[in-house]
Amino acid sequence: MKIALAQLNYHIGNFEANTQKIIETLNQQKAEGTDIVVFSELCICGYPPRDFLEYSEFIQLCESAANNVAKACQGIACIIGLPIHNPVIEGKDLYNAAYFIADGEVKQVIKKALLPTYDVFDEYRYFEPAHEFKCVDYKGHKIAITICEDLWNLGDNPLYKTCPMDELIKESPDFMINIAASPFAYNHDEERIFILSQNCRKYNLPLFYVNHVGAQTELIFDGGSLVFDKAGDLVSEFKYFEEDVRVFNVEQVQSSIVLNKPFKRPTDTEQVYQALVLGIKDYFQKSGFTKATLGLSGGIDSAVVCALAYEALGAENVMAVLMPSKYSSDHSIKDAEALAKNIGCKSTVIPIKTVANAFDETLKDEFAGLEANLAEENIQARSRGVIMMAMSNKFGYILLNTSNKSESAVGYGTLYGDMCGAISVIGDCYKTQVYQLANYINREREIIPINTITKPPSAELRPDQKDSDSLPDYDILDKILFEYIEMRKSSKDIIADGYDEALVNRILKMVNKAEFKRYQTPPILRISPKAFGMGRRMPIVGKYLS
Repeated sequence: MKIALAQLNYHIGNFEANTQKIIETLNQQKAEGTDIVVFSELCICGYPPRDFLEYSEFIQLCESAANNVAKACQGIACIIGLPIHNPVIEGKDLYNAAYFIADGEVKQVIKKALLPTYDVFDEYRYFEPAHEFKCVDYKGHKIAITICEDLWNLGDNPLYKTCPMDELIKESPDFMINIAASPFAYNHDEERIFILSQNCRKYNLPLFYVNHVGAQTELIFDGGSLVFDKAGDLVSEFKYFEEDVRVFNVEQVQSSIVLNKPFKRPTDTEQVYQALVLGIKDYFQKSGFTKATLGLSGGIDSAVVCALAYEALGAENVMAVLMPSKYSSDHSIKDAEALAKNIGCKSTVIPIKTVANAFDETLKDEFAGLEANLAEENIQARSRGVIMMAMSNKFGYILLNTSNKSESAVGYGTLYGDMCGAISVIGDCYKTQVYQLANYINREREIIPINTITKPPSAELRPDQKDSDSLPDYDILDKILFEYIEMRKSSKDIIADGYDEALVNRILKMVNKAEFKRYQTPPILRISPKAFGMGRRMPIVGKYLS
């Protein structure tokens, strides 16, 4: 038996494009004599559809698209994922399901049992869990088909009380197929491989696993589909961040024959770079946008975002706006100009002095007798925000936000100023990771000026300002933030790790006090296991740790 795994890039709610892509793949594989083509979880509608699932028309369109796939599925079989109605009145109205289709008909329906509700997932909001399990019989093979999370209930602290494979294994299947929508995080590939390999060892069965690829707003799917033999050894590993379709002989996999050359997996920094480029590209393509703009300060954050946009969209589609203030240094302007020249993007210079002075003049009576402070600094940042949004409105540019995770964490940013934008490109990258990205971008030639990388970071909103005036050193700050945000450690635990007590308490207080700002930030491209946004839900007015 020949099985093809189709790792494809879908578009949420774009039924025509998704269906066309599925049918084209089916036709190609039929011509090559493939028996089964496996597509990923909720491929018909794209993942995650979220509250689109609350519209009955959306579910009807899913069913109609699936029927079109079935009509095209003649002389070949396929597995597709889609939401379907739950006919039982009690419980949720939908199932997260898969159709096994052959000879133009839906031969069997597989329903997802384990519905994640942690981090970015919220499936139990919409779906009823399955309670009955049955293998699929096709061409003399008994197949155990599961959906994503259904294979993740292993380990010492399982999240669920049941494992679908514990029931399916009673039917003595020949191999497993798992269709998934597993989002990217820089540490997730190793975890994914380990969990899936453990399933093969536990059930003594080969596994064919197909994942989504592509970005859906802030969620990025890295692909990396996998095939394992029954011993849990990796037989094949698909490309990351690209569409990929591969065909496998089931008997060869059962005999543990390695079907591809040893694969050199990208480093964490390479994966983050590829993920962010894909995130920008898909955000623009799937939203119907073509041109991006950003404020280019001469600092490392905007330089990295500009270089990523250049890679994703092309130099001709990137407009860099230099907005020097009276505090901007000459080298910052020169660094920004050098970057724009290095990548060949369009650029313009719009000084903010006149705009900021106009605000100062307007507020002089209200501020009379008061020393200049953060209010005047933020006026400069908001002047830049007004200019950038005007450029966006006038020319149809989509504004890229350039804030990093360290700044967002501690509130080191100005609402309606440098925090504005349509999509936050590096908002899930700590400052230390931004430096790593900059060095990676410069791996073959100097794109980002070396001075941008080596000079002390500064917002340049007052004379001789440095980030270190307000924040701890980023090497220390980022480590403490990681322990608190990603690892969810308490202040006591972090202090016990050897960090200064006063510093830890100060940083955690800054993080919690800045929660109101993060509620108003653009969507953040997710590259870590715990990103700000939909995966981290904190109260604004909470007292704990603040």
